[in-house]
Amino acid sequence: MLKQIARSRPMLALLGFSFATYLRLLRRTTRFMLDPPDLYLDVDKDKPFIAALWHGQHLMLPFMIRDVDKCTCLISKHATAEINALAARHLGIGVLRGSGAGKGDPRRKGGSQAMREMLDALASGLIVGVTADIPKTARVAGRGIILLAKLSGRPIRPCAVVASRRIDFDTWDHASMGLPLGRGVIALGDAIRVTPDASPEEMEQARRTLENGLDRLHERAYALIGSADPGAMGGERL
Repeated sequence: MLKQIARSRPMLALLGFSFATYLRLLRRTTRFMLDPPDLYLDVDKDKPFIAALWHGQHLMLPFMIRDVDKCTCLISKHATAEINALAARHLGIGVLRGSGAGKGDPRRKGGSQAMREMLDALASGLIVGVTADIPKTARVAGRGIILLAKLSGRPIRPCAVVASRRIDFDTWDHASMGLPLGRGVIALGDAIRVTPDASPEEMEQARRTLENGLDRLHERAYALIGSADPGAMGGERL
C-alpha cells in the first residue's frame, strides 16, 4: 500500500516540486566557481552541443544551465526517474524520456525514439544533456552518445558540477547531492567531435576519449574544492 502511494501521481508531483525547490535553495546558498573561468564563452561558442555527464552527478546539472540556455535532457522511463523529470521541468529544463541500450529490450525503454528526439532537439538549437554511462555500469561510456554525435554533427562537451558540502550515497553510481552553504565547481571539458563518416574504430576511440575526459574533469573539479571524487574508479582503464 505504501509503495503504491509513493508511486501515485500526486505524490510524485509533490516530490518533484519539493526536489526543484531544494535545488533552487542550493543554488542560492552555494558559492560556485567556474572551470575554466570563461566557461560560458565556451558554452556559447559550441551551442548546441551534447552535455555529457556521469550517472550520480546528473542531479547537479541544473546549476550549469543559465536562463539564456535552451536545454533538454534525457531521463529514463522508470518510476523513480519521474521525480527527476518533474523537477527538471519545474526548473525550466526540457525532458526527453528514454534510455540507452543496457539490460532488457531497448525498444521498451524508448531508446530509438529518444535518439530521434535528441537529434531533433539538437537540430532546433537545444543543448541536450545525456548521462554517458549505462545504468548499473558506472563510468563506462556507452556507444549511444557517440552515435548521437556522429548523426547530429554536434560536439560532446564533458560536464561536471560538484559541491564541497554534500551527501555521497552508497549506490551503484556513487550519486552525490550537494548541501547548502558550501562551495562548488561548475566545470566544462574539451569538445569531442565525431565525423559523419567515422569508422567503428574511430567511434570507439571517441568513446574512450569521453570516458577519460569525464574522469579527468571530475578529478580536477573535486580537487579545486579540496576533495576527492567519490565515484573515481581508481587505477588505469584497460
